[in-house]
Amino acid sequence: MRPYLFLLLALIATAAHAASPPLTARLGQVQLTFALNAAGQPTYAVRYGQRPVVNASRLGVAFAGGGGFDGPLRVLGSEVTDVDNTWQPVWGEVKSIRNHYQQLTVHLRQPAAPGRRLDVVFRVFADGVGFRYEWPRQLALGNFVVQDELTEFALPADHQAFWIPGDYDTNEYLYTRSRLSAVDNATQVRASTEIAVRDAPDAQAVATPLMLKADDGLYVNIHEAAQVDYPAMQLHVDRASHVLTAQLVPNAVGSKAFLHAPAHTPWRTIVVSDKAPDILASKLILNLNEPSKLPDTGWIRPMKFVGVWWEMQTGRSDWKYAESADTLGAQGQLIPTGRHAATTANVKRYLDFAAAHRIPGVLVEGWNVGWEDWFGAWKEHVFDFTTPYPDFDLPALAAYAKAKGVQLIMHHETSGAATGYEQRFDSAYQLMNRYGYPSVKTGYVGRIIPRGEHHDGQWMSNHFVRVAEMAARHRVTVDMHEAVRPTGLHRTYPNWLAGEAGRGNEYNAFTDTGNPPAHETILPFTRFMGGPMDYTPGIFKLRGYQAQHPARQVRTTLCKQLALYVVLYSPLQMAADLPENYEAHPDAFKFIEDVPVDWDDTRVLEAEPGEYITTARQEKDSQRWFVGAITGEHARTATLDLGFLPKGKTYRATIYADAPGADWHTNPEAYRISQQTVRAGTRLRLPLAPGGGAAVSLVPAE
Repeated sequence: MRPYLFLLLALIATAAHAASPPLTARLGQVQLTFALNAAGQPTYAVRYGQRPVVNASRLGVAFAGGGGFDGPLRVLGSEVTDVDNTWQPVWGEVKSIRNHYQQLTVHLRQPAAPGRRLDVVFRVFADGVGFRYEWPRQLALGNFVVQDELTEFALPADHQAFWIPGDYDTNEYLYTRSRLSAVDNATQVRASTEIAVRDAPDAQAVATPLMLKADDGLYVNIHEAAQVDYPAMQLHVDRASHVLTAQLVPNAVGSKAFLHAPAHTPWRTIVVSDKAPDILASKLILNLNEPSKLPDTGWIRPMKFVGVWWEMQTGRSDWKYAESADTLGAQGQLIPTGRHAATTANVKRYLDFAAAHRIPGVLVEGWNVGWEDWFGAWKEHVFDFTTPYPDFDLPALAAYAKAKGVQLIMHHETSGAATGYEQRFDSAYQLMNRYGYPSVKTGYVGRIIPRGEHHDGQWMSNHFVRVAEMAARHRVTVDMHEAVRPTGLHRTYPNWLAGEAGRGNEYNAFTDTGNPPAHETILPFTRFMGGPMDYTPGIFKLRGYQAQHPARQVRTTLCKQLALYVVLYSPLQMAADLPENYEAHPDAFKFIEDVPVDWDDTRVLEAEPGEYITTARQEKDSQRWFVGAITGEHARTATLDLGFLPKGKTYRATIYADAPGADWHTNPEAYRISQQTVRAGTRLRLPLAPGGGAAVSLVPAE
């Protein structure tokens, strides 16, 4: 009788699972439903009004060695709570942010391992859903290793997608626009020239943020928030069923995450709307991050800056002082090449330019010893973060910058030797404090030392947080390059001003393909969803800037470069071109001088991924507004409704527009500047050339 009794008990258990009533949470048009399926597996679904966003999709986490939360589970209970408050960011796109959501917490237990518990927490906002797994403190669960996350996003149709390959070490790709059924990153040409080894074995894996558009006009963005002590999530695309499955970036030995209860994963985020501008306006990801951990933030200053970076990217000069660290002169000294950019005299030239044009900062790369051996090196120590090259007078330049009222920005390239960098944290940041450097740009080109960790794995995610914490202790702001793509952690660490983690303007210097005109219209819907990017806009000499590659050019017009300062948000914006190229166009450079980097209000007036974006922003503590409008391959006219201006107030509009006949390919530097008086009821028509843009400053007339 025992086999029959066992079968009877199994049928009873299955019926109990199937009979579990669904649990719901809702705000506005967004509804979340949780249920156990017939096998006892937790599932969720999301709707927007009457339209499905995510069909019933599996949840769960598998542990190394078994015993994870991937088998039948039981619901112990649930709670629903409502939260509605506001908070003020230290810096950002708006002055205050509303945090309004309904939270559903589902308590689960594991019958196969009595005493083990898991909570799934959902937060439903008016523009989407965030959810994460939480393991409360429990005697039955201490240390554990996550082997896989079983989270699915079962999409209802074969949506159009804007995607890049799921690479463990870089996000520096061009975006492909295709149906989900056509995702195949094996056919993607490698975009990066910086990372030596590509390691993404799944040809159907894409990175997040993933932007989707349904045929009925629904926009959906999938990403994550608050990625701490956990690897980045990528998504495997089932091209037949359109089900996306979470894939976690492994460590050097193949495990995903080492955790100890109490613990939790990052939030998985779904932003949804039937209007594209709403996707860009969403603060869901920021709201899912913890408030600032810094007790004092008054020292944090967003800024614009210039630097020697572009002249090195274009081959005019170099980071390294000598050709080789092994070739020494008679006195044992390095033999200079004569092409070193970070010389005392050259840096003074940039400091003079910054002071003359009200630019607060100057970034200097290549100032410290080690660049002769940096690329492709796999050593624990490549760079010395306290020893300058012989032609870089650190004390004299610090004094010169202070006299000019300009601040020098530090640069720390690690060549992937992250452990070696951590060993030298104290001395490196003390040097910055001694010479008045308020900000540092870090870099991680190459494989991570010592074990070959991936840039997007758990260990490196924790390293980037450690850098932000160390910098905060020394009152230094940070711009991290070659780092994991952002997930809103700049709310928790507001000194973490910006990062790279995407294909920036530099690719117009070192690849023949460059960045196509649509690239900047896709980035806000993808890379920028998690936080600001150091895109380095402001190139004025758009052709003929690289003698050894005369055919290379920036695939925008000059006015689009101006508009990017408004459209691509960052509190740390570089005027990336050479001083002489700006001096050739002082009237156009006036916009870069004027445009701020911190805002009280932002309005996305029109947007369509891959096609166009028009954004208006109000300067922090000011009545001035600035507008940027950009387009992709096709010329168009942006109609700018100035209804956001205060009623009854007159403004002077200065319009930087593509001139007639402008074109990114044939006539990129043609522009015209005009002025007119405007009011809240005014509508401006801005002609945008192919690959073009327009920038507008709006200043109260009185």
